[in-house]
Amino acid sequence: MNLLIVSVAPIAIILFYIYYRDKYEKEPIRLLMKGLGAGMIITIPVIFAEQAVSAVYPLFLWGQIGDAFGNAFLVAALCEEAFKLLAVYLLIWKNPNFNERFDGIVYAVFVSLGFALVENMMYVFSHGMETGLSRAFTAVPAHAMFGIMMGYYLGLSRFSARKRVQFFTLAFIVPFFFHGVYDFILMVNIPWILLLFFPFLIFLMRKTNGKMRELENNSIFKYQ
Repeated sequence: MNLLIVSVAPIAIILFYIYYRDKYEKEPIRLLMKGLGAGMIITIPVIFAEQAVSAVYPLFLWGQIGDAFGNAFLVAALCEEAFKLLAVYLLIWKNPNFNERFDGIVYAVFVSLGFALVENMMYVFSHGMETGLSRAFTAVPAHAMFGIMMGYYLGLSRFSARKRVQFFTLAFIVPFFFHGVYDFILMVNIPWILLLFFPFLIFLMRKTNGKMRELENNSIFKYQ
């Protein structure tokens, strides 16, 4: 029971926080739960995609740094962020509830944390309480922050006809890049690079909070 709590609690806390930050027009709970469920479901194709990429990238990436780059950027970041974006797109792109830019953040975080929930439970039940406590302050918030970045640009894309393709592309590239950097720092096993981990997390927190504040302050529902 304790392992289940430590697996689920950080997910629930962040989801509640994101729901609270959506101040001016709350999203339907049923649709949010669909987003959470979609994030959980995509863990299945992600596993197969990661296995396929893991079999291919060693053909052209070698050594300690090459292996860390392949695992971080091509296996984890590429596969996970691509399926997250696909899930968010299919869920809300044409949904009438996606009626302001901040909504992109809300739905992208719910999908991201649906994925993180399954991943977190797998890690915690395999490796125990210490892993659960560590991930509660690192990997779980990181997935949420990647979702914020994705949703920020998805929201810009949805409501910008002139730069729609550009912003939609950034909705994948930006979280992919930061996800890859996050994992690379942990996987490369070079001490001086590992020292960058917590400064990098703080940078992500400041950056994503700024993105949310920007869209909050420019909400079309703010003065209604």
